[in-house]
Amino acid sequence: MNYYTIIPMILFLLFTFAIGIYTSKQMKTSTNSSFLQEYFLGGRELGGLLLAMTMIATYGSASSFIGGPGIAYKMGLGWVLLSMIQVVTGYFVLTTLGKKFAIIARKMKAITLIDYLKGRYNNKLVVILSALSIIVFLFSSTVAQWVGGGRLIESLTGLPYTASLFIFSISVVLYVVIGGFRAVAITDCLLGIIMLCGTAIILIGTTIAGGGVTNIMQELIEINPNLVTPFGPDGSLSALYVSSFWVLVGVGVVGLPQISVRAMSYKNTRSMHRAMIIGTIVVGTIMLGMHLTGVFARVVLPGIEVGDTVMPLLALEVLPPWLAGIFLAAPMAAIMSTVNSLLLLISSSIVKDIYINYVNPHASETIVKRASMTVTALLGIFIFIASIHPPDFLIWLNLFSFGGLEAAFVWPIVLGLYWKRGNANGAITSMIVGVGSYILFDRLYPNPLGMHTVVLPLCLSLVGYIIGSLVTEKKLPSS
Repeated sequence: MNYYTIIPMILFLLFTFAIGIYTSKQMKTSTNSSFLQEYFLGGRELGGLLLAMTMIATYGSASSFIGGPGIAYKMGLGWVLLSMIQVVTGYFVLTTLGKKFAIIARKMKAITLIDYLKGRYNNKLVVILSALSIIVFLFSSTVAQWVGGGRLIESLTGLPYTASLFIFSISVVLYVVIGGFRAVAITDCLLGIIMLCGTAIILIGTTIAGGGVTNIMQELIEINPNLVTPFGPDGSLSALYVSSFWVLVGVGVVGLPQISVRAMSYKNTRSMHRAMIIGTIVVGTIMLGMHLTGVFARVVLPGIEVGDTVMPLLALEVLPPWLAGIFLAAPMAAIMSTVNSLLLLISSSIVKDIYINYVNPHASETIVKRASMTVTALLGIFIFIASIHPPDFLIWLNLFSFGGLEAAFVWPIVLGLYWKRGNANGAITSMIVGVGSYILFDRLYPNPLGMHTVVLPLCLSLVGYIIGSLVTEKKLPSS
């Protein structure tokens, strides 16, 4: 166990706890918003830098720092090309939802995405289907982050995976329970900077260790010439498949509750515009740097079998111990940030959207606070249990979650915002058709016609929304 590597990580964890304690005190003294609005939305006071960084840190999760580079290690430069689709993510989400979404959410006093859907459609089944979709698919995504955190600590300390997973679980659950959304947002701003610096450090270190870009490319060609083509070592990255990924990690991201809820939380229009610029630049830098590093690692560390261990092992190989510790704080930052956000979303779906709406509408602030923290802690326990036997590539868990959430929410959110004729029956049809077809395709016919599995379910859910809305549309009496 190298203590020069571990000390920076411990200092980082202590720092995040300090932020959680600070924001907990802020919640107690805040007079501008209720506990729910403060705990789940940070009081709607995020500036441009905070908004950009919290979106980046939430989206740039274990998949970007652990799983994505692990796949790039196997698939070559084609996966780098595919990953760059994500550059437009934050810009597209804020442009599509824009001021209109934030204004309507404020008028509705919406704290969660489901609050918005409830206010827009005024239908109990819409709320229940939405909450179930979030709980099921975000649980899968959170398991992926948990696995990433466990893998990272395992590689760093040499402890068994289960012990590493336990350490990560305790750290995250305590942090989220204490601090809430504002702790996540404030930490994300600083962690975004750590991730940006960490990306530059590991890319430079790997390039030097590999003897320079020219030498790395020559050795990749010797290993497999297809590693330096857009199509992958086995030709599986076809033009249609890569293009269809733009739907999953580009356009469709507007339907991810963990991202769309951030479009409710900014302070003003200037903050939103600033977040678009900052977010696009930082996401592009991180995605290119991390995935390119994963490819270069194939030369520096050949023969790695578990892809999710590529980045931790690479950092320990090419960087001095103290610098490796600083770098490894970057993926830990991304993972903890995403886990925090996902836990808050799942717990808010259970407490705010189901318990308060339909079980105990008159619950006191004290009961709500206790319920929120209790549910968050219990979720941490269940996710820990589900993470004990992980897959080799956690990115597939994350992408499965992305597809399911997008199939459920893209059209109810976007068409609900911009198409006045859209109604509850359209939203219900869209969710059932979208999620149902996505699960069927994923299990029985993945990547149909060479496209990513999410594309056809999104098309079917669009048709379901339009037909469901038009068929049940109330006709105005003739004059």
